[in-house]
Amino acid sequence: MASLLEMKEIFRNADAVCFDVDSTVIREEGIDELAKFCGVGDAVAEMTRRAMGGTVTFKAALTARLGLIRPSYEQVQKLISDHPPQLTPGIRELVNRLHQRGVQVFLISGGFQSIVEHVALQLNIPTANVFANRLKFYFNGEYAGFDETQPTAESGGKGKVITHLKEQFHFKNVVMIGDGATDMEACPPADCFIGFGGNVIRKQVKEKAKWYITHFDELLKELEER
Repeated sequence: MASLLEMKEIFRNADAVCFDVDSTVIREEGIDELAKFCGVGDAVAEMTRRAMGGTVTFKAALTARLGLIRPSYEQVQKLISDHPPQLTPGIRELVNRLHQRGVQVFLISGGFQSIVEHVALQLNIPTANVFANRLKFYFNGEYAGFDETQPTAESGGKGKVITHLKEQFHFKNVVMIGDGATDMEACPPADCFIGFGGNVIRKQVKEKAKWYITHFDELLKELEER
């Protein structure tokens, strides 16, 4: 296992940095916001807490939560327009700095493609660099499930995406940054995991992550110190 110093060296020499989105790049959990918007907020928030704590499989939790919310196409679009996701302080500056250094930035999320693409747009991240879950709708716009073939729909999915990126682009140093259990388990194949507790602190992640931050300024400083 890499020491903290070695991890900082990997981060400074990263050719790809992958961010989780909910409670990391944005302040909220997208699925909880969608649930609130659809009138089932409390029940779904409890399910999210269990999923992030690693006590149930991600796909089982996602299926149960979406089965309760049953969001229509119209509701998803209205959520994005009426309550756009709030960026976490410092993320815009960090992504800009990484882009200036020629680092590829990816968003790997258990959240929903339409919401995550909206976030990517604000951060000048190409939509091709977004890996998230796709909601399915019937012709009349009613909820029809989600695409269960996406790697991000199951536990271990973020690691599968990183393996795919390494094979496709031959990255040498890939860093994963996130708040939850599904982010931490993506290392390996990621070369370094940085736990983020700026929006919510997951006890299990804080205890196990060798490098744990609560503000993105800490990472900007690492890049400036070279």
